[in-house]
Amino acid sequence: MKGYGQFCPIAVASEIVAERWTPLILREVILNQSRRFDEIRQGLPLISRSLLIQRLRTLEDAGLIESRPRANGRGNDYVPTPAAEEFREVLDRLGTWGQRWGTGQFDIQNLDLGLLLWNMKRRVDVRRLPDRRVVVRFEFRGFPARCKPLRLGWLILHRRGSDVCVKDPMFDIDLRVQADASALVQVWMGALTFDDAIHSGGVRLDGSRDLVRGFPTWFLLSRFAGVDRSVPGRTPR
Repeated sequence: MKGYGQFCPIAVASEIVAERWTPLILREVILNQSRRFDEIRQGLPLISRSLLIQRLRTLEDAGLIESRPRANGRGNDYVPTPAAEEFREVLDRLGTWGQRWGTGQFDIQNLDLGLLLWNMKRRVDVRRLPDRRVVVRFEFRGFPARCKPLRLGWLILHRRGSDVCVKDPMFDIDLRVQADASALVQVWMGALTFDDAIHSGGVRLDGSRDLVRGFPTWFLLSRFAGVDRSVPGRTPR
């Protein structure tokens, strides 16, 4: 039996949206507005290409996304349907619950460097960027072994659009960020301020004074960074 064999609405919904990776695919399409296959996969660095194709087809069959050919004929866009948009509140509540009550959020095996850099790229506050291109090189320590190829990473920031590079883009470096992966992830998730991370040595910024001063203001942080974590009964991690 593929499903739960129950008419309960929770069971019926779970058969569609509670499979491994499916909630995160919906996070990418609905909350993060990823439309292209490669954009969705950037937010899910550990999923295989074949499994992502399979899950997208399942979501299409279930009526949660539509695959629409692009005007230029090069690939498709994955667009949420009204059924998916109604799921937005579920994702917001799930993320809020996980931020407030989840444990192990900052365990080393959960410190995905690819996801961190990709999230930073798509949550840039372009109004605060300098009026020129800024190349930021990241040098990480304290990460899972699987992330070793991402020990070095680059963000190329510009008001007209930003990009992530995992290979040296061969531009002059304007700002160097040396960071414990845990410290920068905690900053991103609102559990630690940039100032505290810098004062503790978890993050170090090297560059001109104006860029060092401005860097912490360039990013909007996680959409869940503002969730109150100091609630009675929460187990500290």
